[in-house]
Amino acid sequence: MDYSLIELQVEQGIATLTLNRPDKRNAMSDGMRTEFIHALEHITADKAIKALVLTGAGKGFCAGGDISGMKQRMNAPAGEVGFNGWHRQQRVHHAQSLLHTCPKPVIAAVNGAASGLGADTALACDFIIASEWASFTWSYIQRGIIPDGGGMYFLPRRVGLSMAKQLIFSGRKVEVDEALSLGIVDRQVGADVLLDQARAWATELSRASSTALALSKTILNQSFELTSHDVFAQGSQAQGICYTSSEHRAAVEAFLAKSAG
Repeated sequence: MDYSLIELQVEQGIATLTLNRPDKRNAMSDGMRTEFIHALEHITADKAIKALVLTGAGKGFCAGGDISGMKQRMNAPAGEVGFNGWHRQQRVHHAQSLLHTCPKPVIAAVNGAASGLGADTALACDFIIASEWASFTWSYIQRGIIPDGGGMYFLPRRVGLSMAKQLIFSGRKVEVDEALSLGIVDRQVGADVLLDQARAWATELSRASSTALALSKTILNQSFELTSHDVFAQGSQAQGICYTSSEHRAAVEAFLAKSAG
């Protein structure tokens, strides 16, 4: 697939996916979402790609959903608005799920404003590294809608239920210093080194067993909803798979060889 609204680069096993509508602050249009989904499916399937860094072109990370698309949906015949909205939500949730469940480390490198769906998209990543120009706002309520990109799931897990309610009910902007103190952001670095630091972090996280990492991530993503019994059960199955992996065999053989020397 040829990309025009995103850019995908892969270097030394690290994919950098850039939302590329800088004139619209990288607002997510239907066309961009189609390209985004295709890129995420490719990244997930390609074993040579070990980690993903997601960022935005220009001054913004992602301004959320495209307002022109909202206007177009409102102009649809009354009898079609509901189903059109449901269909769009399936695409939104598919994209966010691909990002959240990608079996590789995913880092959002937030270079500017992350608003609405943009803020949710950052949260769907495993980690968030941000520059001094980053900000976050769950501004859905200002459009008369609710967070539909996973914010009601991800945000309470980052900041706690009460603070998540405050941020969603008010729709206020959270500057990067506050975002760091609240736990929305994991690391803050200068804008001039943001991508370099994000890629270095992605490299660090992806050096070990891809099999063990993917299985660990799958279980950890569910750990707040599972009982301890469920976590142990899934862990037992995952460990059985790890025991058969070439990565485990190579690691054990290397350790034994070093001990014998």
